[in-house]
Amino acid sequence: MTESSPSLSAEQDRSAVLALALLRGAVAAGLGLGSVTVVVLALWISAPASDSSPGSALHAAAGLWLLAHGAELTRAHTLSGVPAPVGIVPLLLAVVPVWLVHRAARDVLVPDEGHPAPSARGAFGMVVGGYLLVGAVAAYYVRGGSLSVQLPSLLFPSAVVVAGSAAAGVWTASGRPIGPPPSWAPVSLHEALARSRFRERAGTVWRAAAAGVAVLLGGGALLVAVALVWHAHPAQRSFVQLSGDWSGRVAVLLLALVLVPNAAVWGAAYGLGPGFALGTASTVTPLAFSGRPAIPGFPLLAAVPAEGPGTVLNWSAGAVPVAAGVTVAWFTVRRAAPPDAGREDAWGPWGTALVAALAAVGCGAGTAVLAAAAGGPLGTRALAEFGPVWWLTGAAALVWTALVGVPGALLLRAWRLRERDEDGEEAAYVAGDPGVAAAGKTAVPVPEPSSGDASRESGGGGRRWWRRSGGRDGGGGEEAAGPVPGDEPAPRRTPAAASLPAGAAPGPVPPAAHPPAQGEDEGVAPYDFLPTGPWRERTARPEEAGPSGSA
Repeated sequence: MTESSPSLSAEQDRSAVLALALLRGAVAAGLGLGSVTVVVLALWISAPASDSSPGSALHAAAGLWLLAHGAELTRAHTLSGVPAPVGIVPLLLAVVPVWLVHRAARDVLVPDEGHPAPSARGAFGMVVGGYLLVGAVAAYYVRGGSLSVQLPSLLFPSAVVVAGSAAAGVWTASGRPIGPPPSWAPVSLHEALARSRFRERAGTVWRAAAAGVAVLLGGGALLVAVALVWHAHPAQRSFVQLSGDWSGRVAVLLLALVLVPNAAVWGAAYGLGPGFALGTASTVTPLAFSGRPAIPGFPLLAAVPAEGPGTVLNWSAGAVPVAAGVTVAWFTVRRAAPPDAGREDAWGPWGTALVAALAAVGCGAGTAVLAAAAGGPLGTRALAEFGPVWWLTGAAALVWTALVGVPGALLLRAWRLRERDEDGEEAAYVAGDPGVAAAGKTAVPVPEPSSGDASRESGGGGRRWWRRSGGRDGGGGEEAAGPVPGDEPAPRRTPAAASLPAGAAPGPVPPAAHPPAQGEDEGVAPYDFLPTGPWRERTARPEEAGPSGSA
């Protein structure tokens, strides 16, 4: 009994941890559903003349929460009496459940004191199971109400969104590792993931693609903001006409806020070229606004361009994908040729182009996913298609970022390496001759002097270095030249000089042998950096120095 008790205790701890993970998933779903319910009930209570019951408000809150996960709803009460689908997901509202599931899966893997941490697979399964259990209860609750959910949409994309968010949370808690791949994967993939260069380039592709998508969304939001300012009066009129009391206007304002990311995606699709659809018979692109639009009264939709062919202002929206391509190129070159690395550490042109091209593919895929989530049906017939076409938008993002990002990455790489080479040459040049470098002149190598080229005085064979003075003499107007004091090289100690008797008087000390002046390094003679030659092979006594040929 004593030997089996520790295993039973460990099994109980493992079961308790898994139950806690299941509870965390359910709590995450409850927090999201509760927050939406509180807002909807507050708006319902504040409405002065509400003809609906509290049950209808709760049904609307549960349906709106399911819509945030990507589920497609059906409105039963319409003017025509025909049920109408609602498939546009408020992307800002979708951030709440995604973040809650991600945080729940991440926190489950943090072990509590005295309790073991569950495995990654166990945490993922329990969190997803607990969350989907609450989602199934909410879907059953809205069945038969004013907003009912279509069952196929609960599996895709709702369950996929929950599972993906939980997987991201588990991956974050594990330190965001890359690999190892499954055992059934090819051996080449295992070898590639084992290389640090592959992981570095994979991370660069991910960051460059994410930056490109962010720039596209930011540019699209900027286009929408400019269009709203340009069409301020129609937008204000639409906002006032939707509701007359302040509670209704607050509801319209909140709905417009949660749809702002959707409008940014629509603006990005407009700048990319494919544009977006305003019904089955109308398309809005920078080139033209054609067809018969079916525009419901809503402030954000009042910012669409005027009908007819596009102008130069509409064409200027093409700056958004160009900026995204430049961003992809810059993020690629930041790792391909970092500022603190040498030419030998930089990536090759083929590797740089490949990473930029893969980043363009990732940017196109991310844009396609966002376009698919930002659009959808708003009704039947004319409103069956509303928003950007996901595959056209993703293909346009891929083409734009590849055409701009790949050549831009190669040009930025070449420019960085060129600047680095110039800096290296300048540093070596300055190190070789600071005086000439400071004057901005070309350094000329000093030839090795020979014994026959040495100029000598009449009384001796001492070497003299002559330089031209900056002034003119008063007589002939020619430049004065003369020996520079202290230019004689330091004498070398020879055996003859070292073997002088103790009482013998030493000869005159040459200027270079005097103690160095203040601020001058000891042991360094003037012009010690000049080339040496046979003229330095002299005795230490100046009177013994003579022409080198007489030696």
